[in-house]
Amino acid sequence: MYALVDCNSFFCSVEISFRPWLRGKPVCVLSNNDGCIVALTKEAKAVGLHRGDPVHQVRDIIERNDVTLFSGNMMLYSAMSKRVMSILARAATRIDVYSIDEAFLDLSDSGRYRDIAADMRALAAQVLQWTGIPVSIGVAPTRTLAKMGSRFAKEYPGYHSVCMIDSESRRLKALELFDLADVWGIGRRTVPKLAALGVKTPLDLARKPEEWVKRHFNVNMYRTWLELNGQSAIDTMEKAEKQTISTSRSFSHLTDDLEVIETGTANFAASCANKLRAQNSLAGRIGVCIMTSTFREDLPQHIEMLDMPLCIPTADTTELVHAALQLVRRLYRPGYKYKKTCVMLSDIIPAAGFQQDLFDPVSNRPERAALMHVLDDVNTRYGLHSLQFAVQTGHEAEWRSKHLHNSPDYLTNINEIPVANAR
Repeated sequence: MYALVDCNSFFCSVEISFRPWLRGKPVCVLSNNDGCIVALTKEAKAVGLHRGDPVHQVRDIIERNDVTLFSGNMMLYSAMSKRVMSILARAATRIDVYSIDEAFLDLSDSGRYRDIAADMRALAAQVLQWTGIPVSIGVAPTRTLAKMGSRFAKEYPGYHSVCMIDSESRRLKALELFDLADVWGIGRRTVPKLAALGVKTPLDLARKPEEWVKRHFNVNMYRTWLELNGQSAIDTMEKAEKQTISTSRSFSHLTDDLEVIETGTANFAASCANKLRAQNSLAGRIGVCIMTSTFREDLPQHIEMLDMPLCIPTADTTELVHAALQLVRRLYRPGYKYKKTCVMLSDIIPAAGFQQDLFDPVSNRPERAALMHVLDDVNTRYGLHSLQFAVQTGHEAEWRSKHLHNSPDYLTNINEIPVANAR
């Protein structure tokens, strides 16, 4: 058996955990530059807001319903996620942290559970008590069914935080009621093809013959079919690394200053390098895109992208920043007002076991790797941008995200820890 523990409206729940007076009220968390809604509570949905809504288009709804807004604070959310996951790790012999707000628990060691449903409800209560984060838990013989169960547990309070799909009748009922587009591994792009083949529900898919599934779809869909039929076929303990990594951001205002654009591009390349090292990978290709504002039709438009192969696959910030600056200087056109740049890494391979090149132009690569390790350690311990390259400094106000509704870093900054005032 597997359990999927999903934090409810995680970003909003973290903000509310430090402000209990906001429970039961509409709350939204915004994207970079406070542009769009990326997370919202059920109360915010009830007043007509949706994930992805541009803030300027729903400003009247926000003001009319006294919706509380927060700028995204990934440092705070990541720190709270670690606390939640540390609690979950005590409840199972194996845990797979699938995302910042989801984790699979392997419940195969059934001897440690007196009553799985009761024990999972106790776990949900413990997470809520210790962190203030409500969770929904689905328990089933496969991970796909467990994810379905967690959705039912979230949508229907009668489950009391835990939905068990532990019998044939419950499996069939879940497959009949669940939205096909929301099944893990299917997605909305595949739904039209399934519908054309007469598949309207997950139950329809599960009842198709094995040979039919193999004939019409790839191995991933076959694994989903097995999972829907109660046979474990997806192992998230062996997650694949991201095959592309990108960082992009809009400037605070239109700019034709190459130095400003270079500073932003250097920081975006450094951010990509950090993500690359975090998953222990190397990139063989880098690309940069530069663009003006498509909303300013009164101004000349320039949107272009260039990419280049790297001498050898690397995760070295120095190399990636240097390559990104080469590309952005080739892309830049005087006389244009630019709004945004983007850095993308591709041709990503695992760092482990990579064979060095005899003609590598970098002679001290082991020392450079050690330097990157120190760079990451310092920035992890003392905060992002504590240690950076000179080319990354200056003009920060031009490219760093707006955070007009930012909350303090309660869990990662000693100067911003919560203070209890006795009254």
